[in-house]
Amino acid sequence: MKSALPRSVEIFALTISFSLLAFGCERAPETPAIPPRPLEVTISQVVERSVVDYEDFTGHMAAHDAVDVRARVRGYLNNVNFIDGQEVKTGTLLFEIDPRTFEAELKNAEGQKAQWIAKRDKAKADVARYEGLVPTGAASAQDLDKARAEQGEAVAAIQSSEAAIDRAKLDLEFSKITAPIDGQVGRALVTKGNLVQGGTGEDALLSTIVSLDPIYAYFDVDERTAVQFRERHRAAAPEGKSIPSVADLKIPILLGLASEDGFPHTGIMDFANNQVDPTTGTIQVRGKFDNSKREFKPGLFARVRIPFSDPYPALLVSEFAVGTDQGQKYVLIVNDQSLVEKRFVKLGPLQDDGLRVIANGLKSGEWIVVNGLQRARPGKPVTPQKAEMPSHQVGGTAPAAHPSEAVKKSTNEK
Repeated sequence: MKSALPRSVEIFALTISFSLLAFGCERAPETPAIPPRPLEVTISQVVERSVVDYEDFTGHMAAHDAVDVRARVRGYLNNVNFIDGQEVKTGTLLFEIDPRTFEAELKNAEGQKAQWIAKRDKAKADVARYEGLVPTGAASAQDLDKARAEQGEAVAAIQSSEAAIDRAKLDLEFSKITAPIDGQVGRALVTKGNLVQGGTGEDALLSTIVSLDPIYAYFDVDERTAVQFRERHRAAAPEGKSIPSVADLKIPILLGLASEDGFPHTGIMDFANNQVDPTTGTIQVRGKFDNSKREFKPGLFARVRIPFSDPYPALLVSEFAVGTDQGQKYVLIVNDQSLVEKRFVKLGPLQDDGLRVIANGLKSGEWIVVNGLQRARPGKPVTPQKAEMPSHQVGGTAPAAHPSEAVKKSTNEK
């Protein structure tokens, strides 16, 4: 069947159809891709300040003087004249032992002396008389010798009697037990009415007294540190001169108790033992501290810090900004083009505020990544957000001042 449309119309329709088909198959133009925004990181500028190198040790507090109060004589306890834990002065009466036995012994010794004095005087008179009679023959030489012997015996007995009197007086004095030092007395280990034994046995211990001010802190320093410390002061000594003693150096040290943050107390190192213990490789050192406020008690645990350098300028960063790569420490630097650089560094000592001294590898004024360290990549751009250098308190304290400054401050306050 032939189409009713004219031939020209069919050709026009086919042309339009092919044009539409070609237009529909043509690819739409591509939209240009938007590059990703650089990683956002937090950066902080390197901190610059003066620091001091320290070494920390543990030790214990000890009394300057400590005395075991013991009875020197035997007897029944009449009185206890103190309250347990009381502070006492030298000569304070603590215990009284029944003195009647010692008073009787003293009277007996005095009577013995008087008896021998009388015998000496009689013998002396006999000697004088016989010395006049022997030449006339009225008395024999034997009588004279006997009188002289009796005189010598009486003189010797008088000396013994005097010693017995002194001993009796001491026993009577020892019946009153007094404090030999200023300090704090412990509890009474024997109560009124008990028989106390004189001497050094356990039964003779009545109480203890410890001095309170000043007070010591003992701690052990390892051999390596002790040698380094000695060499530092040897280098500082005048040429040809020996190193001054520890007491003469007056080295300031810091101390903190177990219940305290940081090292709030300042003292002076006044003693180092004369030998290193070969079994432990340590040497015992002692610091002396003021205890007028009664802040310390003997036996308390103590944390001690000793300065091992003079103050020096240093660069510090947060511990959070330090990474480790195959055992080497590094930080990430963000330069002026906001590109990340990896910088290997040598670490110094950790400070109380959590900042770490960088001994080598950083320059003043540089900015380092403190947040985003694990995501940032060297050579890649970042979007830096500036912030203060983060820190955290080590032991809950701010950076400690140099001990010498604390000593000066304490002196000025006084």
